[in-house]
Amino acid sequence: MSAPELDSLQSELLEAISRAADLGALEEVRIAALGKKGRVSELMQLLGAMPPEERRDFGQAVNTVKTAVADALEAKRLELASAATAAKLAHERADVTLPVREGPIAEGRIHPVSQVTDEITEIFADMGFSIAEGPDIETDFNNFTALNMPPEHPARQDHDTFYFAEGPDGTRALLRTHTSPVQIRTMLKQKPPLRIIAPGRVYRCDSDQTHTPMFHQVEGLVIDEETHLGHLKWVLQEFCKAFFEVPEVKMRFRASHFPFTEPSMEVDIGYAKIGDEIKIGEGDQWLEILGCGMVHPNVLRAVNLDPAKYQGFAFGLGIDRIAMLKYGMPDLRAFFSGDLRWLKHYGFAPLAIPTLAAGLSA
Repeated sequence: MSAPELDSLQSELLEAISRAADLGALEEVRIAALGKKGRVSELMQLLGAMPPEERRDFGQAVNTVKTAVADALEAKRLELASAATAAKLAHERADVTLPVREGPIAEGRIHPVSQVTDEITEIFADMGFSIAEGPDIETDFNNFTALNMPPEHPARQDHDTFYFAEGPDGTRALLRTHTSPVQIRTMLKQKPPLRIIAPGRVYRCDSDQTHTPMFHQVEGLVIDEETHLGHLKWVLQEFCKAFFEVPEVKMRFRASHFPFTEPSMEVDIGYAKIGDEIKIGEGDQWLEILGCGMVHPNVLRAVNLDPAKYQGFAFGLGIDRIAMLKYGMPDLRAFFSGDLRWLKHYGFAPLAIPTLAAGLSA
């Protein structure tokens, strides 16, 4: 290729570079000129077939074109990159006058069920109770039989309990209807003395303003050789004073019936309604909050404990309902609706950890 032809090629390539409208088009020009099969690269491949006296002059001329094209490409790349950055900044401009987002620690919320569970755990841990857990899917023995519930008991019926399909052995697993099976599992694995609480999810076929198919309970169990009804009453009184954060509470123990306790009692707490606000621990009105009683001898026999030697008490309450009572929540269904507005209103700050020293809801 003659010198005029090289000059013409250089001019053509520089013109193509100057016409490139964006970085993509410029890359196409670079590949066409300096790529492996580009026009300048193909000229460099001709050097091997030339006589030595021609190779030097031709090589210098081609290198001059290659350098000019490469310099032009770099200059154009910087120009287009700067223009692209300016356009992006103009289009995606940030308003620096907007307030800084507070972040998850300030904006996040702990669900009331989690918070109240922590409050209950803090209170009973201070009394020396440990936390026991068990599976949500249970056996009929742990959920009913070991708890002295006869085969004809209404709670065993399909309209009240969620059952799984029948297994090869003819039995049906179920979703636990209370956390009492955790007490059975604990007594089968450990020997007295026992002092536990068992918080967790439970399931029943029910749904209205104060019932949901899945809800949360906490149950307590004490087993030893000396525990009596007076201990049970003291534990529940101290729990209510600490949970509702009042110096005194009025409590009423009414005779009732539960298959797994004897005697059995339902516990009412005194309150006064002032406007739309409920004041716990004062007034002459009563509100049922939990059930309790002394562990039935048949339950002790079911877990291989001698009722002539051991005795104890048990109690259970709904975590969701006691949260509604303490924090003034009118509808249980909202607990499980996934409504962020509700959680923002009733939820707790992530660092609001319940402690008896600072106050549970401080």
